[in-house]
Amino acid sequence: MIVYEYPFNERIRTLLRLEDLYEKFKFFVAQEHPLQHHVALATIFDMLEVAGRADLKSDLLQELERQKQSLLGYRSNPAVARDMLDAVLAELDTVSNALVNAQGKTGQNVRDNEWLMSIRGRTIIPGGACEFDLPSYHAWQRRPTEQRYADIMNWFAPLAPLFEALALVLRLLRNSGGPVKMIASSGSYQQMLQGKVYQMLRLSLDESIGAIPEISANKYMLWVRFTTQGGDLKPKPLEEDVPFELTLCNF
Repeated sequence: MIVYEYPFNERIRTLLRLEDLYEKFKFFVAQEHPLQHHVALATIFDMLEVAGRADLKSDLLQELERQKQSLLGYRSNPAVARDMLDAVLAELDTVSNALVNAQGKTGQNVRDNEWLMSIRGRTIIPGGACEFDLPSYHAWQRRPTEQRYADIMNWFAPLAPLFEALALVLRLLRNSGGPVKMIASSGSYQQMLQGKVYQMLRLSLDESIGAIPEISANKYMLWVRFTTQGGDLKPKPLEEDVPFELTLCNF
């Protein structure tokens, strides 16, 4: 199964973009080649660019507190597994406290580092990080893998609480809905939402079908049109019925 996610608002769109960057960062920072560590560092710069567009820290803290208060209401429900509920509540407290204790603006440690900012200024220029442009960076890239890894993780460390909070919020959101089996007749599906507010849509389908969903939605209507790719990889309308699973997620 392949899963496609569609955010209904800018806040969730930002969280998904940051999650994508974090997955990319984790992959490249774990590698050994200097070029792969260059991508990891450039990804941190991308994280700052996306995270700097909104007050994510306070937004995430408010959402974590809201989730905590909502879950506390289930403690008196005998149908709820108490140990699992307590584990989630404890995780909410741990993540919230770590985010509260994170000092200053998100990524300020990187912004205050003149050397890193000089690299950031050159990486936005195609081919701008050559050794003749940044000889000190070229020298750093020749340091042992372990030292480069330690440096990058040290620069990322102040960002870690934000990404732990982000991961928890998205996990709770994804678990808030249940999948429903649907059929897109002749490759098209529509559903009235009747003004109900959702945060995210998740669409799962068999990868072997070769169908690619193009999704659009607002608070009144959800529309999915499936396409397929030919030899030139250009999407083309798919005119056959497509089975899929739809999950509408909301806190």
